[in-house]
Amino acid sequence: MKYLLSVLVGAMSYGILSTIVVLAYGEGYQLGEVVGTQLLTGCILAWLLALYTKIRQTRQQRSQGVSPAAARQASPALTWKQRILLMLAGAPTVVTGLVYYQSLRYIPASLAIILLFQFTWISVLIQAISKRQRPDKVTLLTLLLLFGGTLLAAGIIDKGASHFNVLGLSLGLLSAVSYSMFIIFSGKAVPSAHPAYRSAWMVTGGLLLLCILFPPYFLFNGLLWGQLLLFGFLLGLFGAFIPPVLFAIGVPHIGGGMAGILGAAELPVAVLLSSFVLHEQVSGLQWVGVVLVLLGVMLPELYKLRWRMADTEASQA
Repeated sequence: MKYLLSVLVGAMSYGILSTIVVLAYGEGYQLGEVVGTQLLTGCILAWLLALYTKIRQTRQQRSQGVSPAAARQASPALTWKQRILLMLAGAPTVVTGLVYYQSLRYIPASLAIILLFQFTWISVLIQAISKRQRPDKVTLLTLLLLFGGTLLAAGIIDKGASHFNVLGLSLGLLSAVSYSMFIIFSGKAVPSAHPAYRSAWMVTGGLLLLCILFPPYFLFNGLLWGQLLLFGFLLGLFGAFIPPVLFAIGVPHIGGGMAGILGAAELPVAVLLSSFVLHEQVSGLQWVGVVLVLLGVMLPELYKLRWRMADTEASQA
């Protein structure tokens, strides 16, 4: 249960990002500045967590009388091959942030969210193809609820989609593909490593890629010490730090398909924040969609709980 909760909270953290980005754009900041400060602060937080983890492990080993040599043998350091693999696995995070945040310039936040949200069925499709097996009936029903719910929650029924910007639509769909790849790769890249170290190297890889694409001029032109620092800290905390850490903990245990389904939690969070913080109008149909999404998220676990209860009753009979 704790692994499911870990992925769920990580996904909910992603739901906060669109509101922060819209506020940052409102202050005149550009895409590279927003994503750059996000990954910079996220990288610093991730390495602080890794350092704390290392210190705590060393203290525990000393208190237990474990020699340094035995400690290194029990928990060997990551090789450079493993570090590079983790940094490569962090690249989809950058792509997701760039294309998703850029889509917010061309289409409404509600539509950008639903396009990003298509990672639910994309990740399940990738898992089904890679494992050469069809999703079970519960998964298909869950995806149906999620898809119908997102159509309502994003306001497609109310507003229609014909007048939306084609570039914005393309960027939104691309963000869904890259997010799906991140979910899958985050579970497969060196799963034996401690989640704190895995997350730190993944965020580092993402930051290096971003610095190549968008040189961090904000570090030298004085922008960092204004409101950009606050926006970057919030985006780094909820976008580049909390989700990778929690995904690194939970995804290896629950699988990419279930992680993709639990990721649906970011949509209702984003809708709630757009309503209360950005004061966007959310219709009754959109709230119905939010409820359907939540039902879709809960359905797999409710199904498993029902079967566990039935097995318990059968064993007691």
